[in-house]
Amino acid sequence: MFDGKAAFVSGGSRGIGLAIARNLAEGGCNVFLAASNGDRLSVAADGLSQAGRGEVGYCAADLRTLEGCNEAARAALDKFRRCDILVNAAGATKGGIFPDQPDEEMLDGFALKFHGAVRLCRTLWPALKEAKGTVINIVGGFARTPAADFMVGGAVNAALANFSKALADKGLQDDVNVNWIHPGLTVTERLEGIFADRAAQQGKTRDQVEADSIASEGIRRLGEPTDVAALAAFLCSPAARHIHGTGIACDGGGAKGYY
Repeated sequence: MFDGKAAFVSGGSRGIGLAIARNLAEGGCNVFLAASNGDRLSVAADGLSQAGRGEVGYCAADLRTLEGCNEAARAALDKFRRCDILVNAAGATKGGIFPDQPDEEMLDGFALKFHGAVRLCRTLWPALKEAKGTVINIVGGFARTPAADFMVGGAVNAALANFSKALADKGLQDDVNVNWIHPGLTVTERLEGIFADRAAQQGKTRDQVEADSIASEGIRRLGEPTDVAALAAFLCSPAARHIHGTGIACDGGGAKGYY
């Protein structure tokens, strides 16, 4: 499905980003991974090389910074000479109780997930425009359902969703498809961190917090990265070209609101 195409996946060394990269690689796509941890990237790239039919490259860079984003984008374009797909999956914001959270946690949350995505979109846009490509931003359900113990994540997600909608308008002008996904409770290291924070805040065990979360969401199970990856791969396919400027929940029915 993706033979001859090239994808850039931020946050591609683990979790949802890695699952999306694997789906694309299995579909024949050349995949370039970007994240901060070089050792994890190397392991991820080796796995993708074995699983997929295309080539794999990677760059360890601090995507919180403009310099890191530019470095990773240049490395990807040097490697494949094109960019058909951009997936922004980097960013793990911290939970906490306001107003006890330090200012640095809000700044750091925006630095990677929001500003990193914005900068990569800007830097890679000319290549995406040339390829009539696709952008998928991994946002999150807290954009639509804020919570008192996850204000940083909710604010960052809402900003990224708003940016994605505006970028989709630009995409209509330049023939670049833009959509974003709102994962729900998904089994990743990030979710484990959220559960650990809530367990400490509430004086419960981690398993009690998980059970409470599933019950309060009214869902059958926690999501898996492969759930989000399957949706992302479809949105990158020609069959989904008429789906544009849309945020799609992948949360097992956890979001109960109409919006």
